Amino acid sequence: MTDLAALLDAALGRPFAPGERLAIAVSGGPDSTALLLLAAHAFAGRIAAVTVDHGLRADAAAEAASVAALCRARGIPHATLRWDGPWPAANIQAEARLARYALLRDWCATTGHGLLLTAHHADDQAETLLMRLARGSGTGLAGIRAQRPLGTGVTLVRPLLGVRRAALAAVVARAGITPVTDPANDDPKYDRTHARRLLAATDWIDAVQVAASAAHLGEAQMALDWAAERAWAGRVSADDSGLSLDIAGLPTAIARRLVARVIGHFAPNARPRGAQITRLMARLGIGGTATLAGVRGRGGHIWRFTSAPPRRKIG
Repeated sequence: MTDLAALLDAALGRPFAPGERLAIAVSGGPDSTALLLLAAHAFAGRIAAVTVDHGLRADAAAEAASVAALCRARGIPHATLRWDGPWPAANIQAEARLARYALLRDWCATTGHGLLLTAHHADDQAETLLMRLARGSGTGLAGIRAQRPLGTGVTLVRPLLGVRRAALAAVVARAGITPVTDPANDDPKYDRTHARRLLAATDWIDAVQVAASAAHLGEAQMALDWAAERAWAGRVSADDSGLSLDIAGLPTAIARRLVARVIGHFAPNARPRGAQITRLMARLGIGGTATLAGVRGRGGHIWRFTSAPPRRKIG
């Protein structure tokens, strides 16, 4: 059986402390069910399971009830969280993911579970990297991070990023459990479905090795973030009207992070894409002026950033 205790320590970068409590996000699918079983074996009495019912599918409530029954049979505390907010007309999967993590984070903070575990695995990691390569991503090539803070003292941890999907399915099969099947996992309208089919049909692509590459890229991204943090302290200055960035001699990868952080300073809710930042930097690099996410930049040896004036209404 997969040694979840060792995998958790590796994902945390430290030993799992005796007083810490784990929350396991369980949808009822094969991956999260396997994680639940592994956690129950490795950390008996120290875990709780949480299921989010978004209300997006007719079967969601029944699936949450089946997870609750599975946990009850094994003496594992379980909670079902329901999202009652309105859904947008587009980008529903992304919005559902944000809502799910917000609900899970708040539940963990309220109940004293400092670590939230999800069942993302090596195949997920490989699929994510392929999708981001196809989109020309930059910082996104780090793939799925092994951990990240969710806020309010809760850390999201993904200890199974080096484990194959098939190995997790085998854990569930040995337990005699029939997991939930989400039809969205095979829906061709999603990029992930195509990435999954490509990996399944291409035997020379090893998902574990691709996932390892994503981990190495993640380490490189962390090094760049470290360097950018120090560059921010020495290269960015502020006054009453805006920010100035001394761009002279900065590597492009560092400059890109600083510009993204500048945009975030003025527009915290903005999520500019990498291509948009590239176009902005190209314009400023030739001494021009450009606006992105309500932030105006002026080029030169020192790039100057201010809030863009509101557009005047015509008529």
